[in-house]
Amino acid sequence: MKINKRASRALAVTAGVAAALLAVTGCAPGNNTVAAQPTGTVSTAAPTSDITIKIMDETGFPVTSNLTDEFTKQYPNVKFDITRDSFQNLLANTPRLLAGADAPDLIRQSTIGTTVKDGLLTNLDPYFNAYGWNKFSAGQLAGGRITADGVRGEGSLYQFGIGFSVTGLYMNKTIAGQVGITGMPATVDELEADLAKAKAAGVLPIQTGMQDGVGTFVLQALINQYGDKQKLIDWMFNKPGATINTDAALQGATKFQDWAKAGYLPPDVNAINYTTMVSNFTSGQGLFMWDGNWDAANVDKGLGTGNAEFVLMPPATAGGKHVAMGAGNTFTIPAKSKNADATAFFLNWIATNDKARQIVVDVTGSSPGGDPTAALPTVASGSLIEAALANSAKVAADDGFVDFMANSTAGIYQGSLQPNEQLLLTDKMTPADFLTATQAFYEKDLAAK
Repeated sequence: MKINKRASRALAVTAGVAAALLAVTGCAPGNNTVAAQPTGTVSTAAPTSDITIKIMDETGFPVTSNLTDEFTKQYPNVKFDITRDSFQNLLANTPRLLAGADAPDLIRQSTIGTTVKDGLLTNLDPYFNAYGWNKFSAGQLAGGRITADGVRGEGSLYQFGIGFSVTGLYMNKTIAGQVGITGMPATVDELEADLAKAKAAGVLPIQTGMQDGVGTFVLQALINQYGDKQKLIDWMFNKPGATINTDAALQGATKFQDWAKAGYLPPDVNAINYTTMVSNFTSGQGLFMWDGNWDAANVDKGLGTGNAEFVLMPPATAGGKHVAMGAGNTFTIPAKSKNADATAFFLNWIATNDKARQIVVDVTGSSPGGDPTAALPTVASGSLIEAALANSAKVAADDGFVDFMANSTAGIYQGSLQPNEQLLLTDKMTPADFLTATQAFYEKDLAAK
């Protein structure tokens, strides 16, 4: 996911908000099957020799640069070499990078795929024990756990999150006022009524794109509001027998297609990518945009502070609990890392050092994670980052965080969701056929493990 520029900071996050938002959850780790522990002991001492930690990161995720700069100020003997590539290229090339003789020490890895089975990642359980990461809320690390059988959410820890995201709706308040919308919708039906009102006034209701699959945010936000979220979590975490062919998914996919048919999406939606979507919205094109907290500062800058709202996707029924996509921006330590202990020390520092935690909030708008009793970062009063942190608190309080469908298998984002949603939005595939195709690809991808 793409992250944007640093926001100013002026107001401390309230204790109640922070305590809730740090409880990022999917489902708690289990102890059924645990992969083999790495041999030998680990060190939690600060590195003392002159070393260079190599990081392979995602283009548009500058927080690692800010964090490494600060870390080197505190530990001058440690330098960093950061290489970046697109999200899509990282998905495709990570196994090769991990297996190479010149593997990085830390790599942005959103999807584990077969890399644990293939022995390409460092098992982080010894660091979990040595650093006392049991003080973190269990849900923070759940998505980074995997069993020997490939089931996520349980077993040993392999991924560590740098900032925890939350997704929702950005609304252009100027456009809302022009079409007679005075408040944010409280239900899906109210949201749909606002979309119709915008369309009737000649305004684009939804700014989104499907060239690179970013419209999946809209689809999943709808699916999240129908049925039992645990069924979707089980599917994304690869539980045996889990399926996307559910009533909730059918309702969501049908609604998504209906919105396209009604003209609520851009007419050239399949030609719009993520960057263009955000640029279009921040230039005043569209009433709503489905996106994450990582664009809070960007929207504030583009539309001006106070001219946008960032709220959670409304539930299907009034007063219902909030369900939203949210996950850590996850990194792994390759098994071939030459500086595993120092890299783990760096990760622990990000979650525990006051300056590092402030950097995570300033640059990403995300919760820094870590111990819920840790000192609280500060944010600018009235900013969208402040709203994003409050939204995280609401979802956490409702136990409503779910992972992203795109992380379900290593290939499903580019191989199935992106191309088939393009067909769905152009009425060339029925919602039922879309789900059947998604499940078929999912099972094929998992069978390749």
